[in-house]
Amino acid sequence: MKYLIVLFKNKERKRIIKKFKTYDKAINFFDSQILKNKEIIFDKAVENGNYCSFEIGLLEKDSNNFDLYFVKDDMGRNLKINLDDPEYKILKISNYRVEELIFDVSKNKKISFSKFVTTYLTKGSIKLISKLNNKVVVQDDNVVNLFSLKSDEDCYRFLGILENYMFNKKRSDCIIVTDGNIAQKKYLYNLLQSKGISKSILYKQSTTHFKG
Repeated sequence: MKYLIVLFKNKERKRIIKKFKTYDKAINFFDSQILKNKEIIFDKAVENGNYCSFEIGLLEKDSNNFDLYFVKDDMGRNLKINLDDPEYKILKISNYRVEELIFDVSKNKKISFSKFVTTYLTKGSIKLISKLNNKVVVQDDNVVNLFSLKSDEDCYRFLGILENYMFNKKRSDCIIVTDGNIAQKKYLYNLLQSKGISKSILYKQSTTHFKG
């Protein structure tokens, strides 16, 4: 194929998203991905225990091209994009938000930020949302749900994004507690254990290990 839509991770090619024969179809798909990407609220910042950033690129096959492609990082430094294939050159490249999922403990599956909000933060009652290690506890009257993130840091990041989201939506029905005192944490441990959540899960601080 003459045109590729490629996902880059940390300036290196991660995977090919789609292939096209014509430029028009390739650029239309590329632009649609950029537009759709704006809908992602909670993006991935850590993968396999390491910090990461992503870009999406439109590549064209050109066997005569040996130019190197550079982009600027947040500090203004020029960084080379690694293609691993000298037959292709980059026509366009843009920052890209890969959606991060959170683990719904009760349903034993990962869900998106939007699914979390529409399912567990419906309007009509006051919800108490508390941080417990790398976990989020949602209390809605007598209903309690638990969610797990990759790390303590990712949990803070998630709740910060959630707080901004609620503020922008002009919602005041959620109380977010990121730094509870010892008594509050003890209460949450006891409450969740009474709901059948094991102590080993509750005290765990992270679901990933840093490499290298």
